[in-house]
Amino acid sequence: MIPPYRRPNAPISEHWPSGEAYLQTTPQENSQLDVRQLEWREFFNDSKLQQVIEMAFNNNRDLRLAVLNMENARALYGVQRANLLPTVNVAAGLNKQRYSSDFLASTASKEVEKYSVDLGITAWEVDFFGRIRSLKKQALEEYLGTKEARRSAQIALVYEVVKAYLTIAADRSNLNLVKSILKTQEGVYNLAQRKYKLKLINEIDLYRAKTQMDTAYADVVRYTQQEALDHNALNLLAGELVPEDLLPSDLESVSPLKDLSAGLSSQVLLKRPDIMEAEHQLKGAYANIGAARAAFFPSISLTTILGTASNEFSGLFKAGRNTWTYAPQIVMPIFDARTWSAYRVSESTRQIALAQYEKVIQTAFREVADVLAVQGTVDKQIMGEQSIVDSAQKIYDLSSKRYANGIDSYLSVLDAQRSLYSAQRGLIFAKFSKLANQAKAYAVLGGGGLDEQEASKQDNRGSFQDKILSLLDFEFKRMDAE
Repeated sequence: MIPPYRRPNAPISEHWPSGEAYLQTTPQENSQLDVRQLEWREFFNDSKLQQVIEMAFNNNRDLRLAVLNMENARALYGVQRANLLPTVNVAAGLNKQRYSSDFLASTASKEVEKYSVDLGITAWEVDFFGRIRSLKKQALEEYLGTKEARRSAQIALVYEVVKAYLTIAADRSNLNLVKSILKTQEGVYNLAQRKYKLKLINEIDLYRAKTQMDTAYADVVRYTQQEALDHNALNLLAGELVPEDLLPSDLESVSPLKDLSAGLSSQVLLKRPDIMEAEHQLKGAYANIGAARAAFFPSISLTTILGTASNEFSGLFKAGRNTWTYAPQIVMPIFDARTWSAYRVSESTRQIALAQYEKVIQTAFREVADVLAVQGTVDKQIMGEQSIVDSAQKIYDLSSKRYANGIDSYLSVLDAQRSLYSAQRGLIFAKFSKLANQAKAYAVLGGGGLDEQEASKQDNRGSFQDKILSLLDFEFKRMDAE
């Protein structure tokens, strides 16, 4: 009853965008690349950063919720799968009843005792038309979808931890910069005070030097505050306090990351966990249609009981006391408007799942295209920012010498200083953008989350009943194939 599933055509271009902002990629550079097989330690090789990521894997609550959702979906799949099996119960009972003399041939009333022990199957639905198998497949797709959601949560967590770690490094680089500027401005202000006492400069130049010193001090306080906020954000991701010795001192102390390429074809996106999750949801919608179709056909159930009964407890298991009941039942729907409404709902649900699947692919394509655009231009941006810093440094040095020799006013020094400070912050931001974009490339291309050993700690938690049902599921798969 389930419609045959065919993967829809991806609503995106087969090739990535091209132009001045993008690097030209050759087949030889990427033919063997499979980012999903790249374990995260191979990409993020900074030892301190690796320890922080491991802390997040062990303690992050969002990841824990994703794992628990997966466990819940697996348990629900087990419930739905178990409906294919008959439920065997044993029941023992005592029935004691007094009959009135009005209903008996004799004038005396009578008391009757009945002891019984029964073993049987009650109302087991024989799945001739695949309704239960369709629901089981839908539950299976839901479970597989939550597994991919768990993987997606792991990859997103790795990226968020790395981004927060790099943000701390960038803000500490800025903090080190403004501290050095403050130290320089304090020296300039002290010199200006001495010159002012000797009547070598006017009061305006003195307060200009003080303003620059106060501005640098305010920047030190601002970046100190921001660094503390960044640390708090990283603590939340890690699920506990990250020790100071695991934090970077600046951007230069972070080990360089690898450059990843998306390859030549956009079909690599189909292996991203969020896209695979959406595809499992789409397959589940197909299975739901099968269950809705099966509701139009007869429902066949079977009840059978074997037992023994006696008017004395000691006679329960004597010869001639056995009983049995065999009661098959077929229910044929004639008119039930709910079945037609349910079928229409299942069809609309499939269309919704298809639209969501296509939207996830389009979003993923845009994310990778953005990463490639930054990847193709960020090195040139860093070169430009470095050139600006070098030129601004020379202008500042020359302006300081001219001011010291009395050739220029202090205004030229202030202007050169502002330009140098702005250029240095721009260079720090460009370096941060490159590292953050490399981390994002790992995430948007569907890089690996936990390694096999770590994943097994969270995935292999099934109970004894789960293992028994998994053995029986092989037979169900064979039946489905037939």
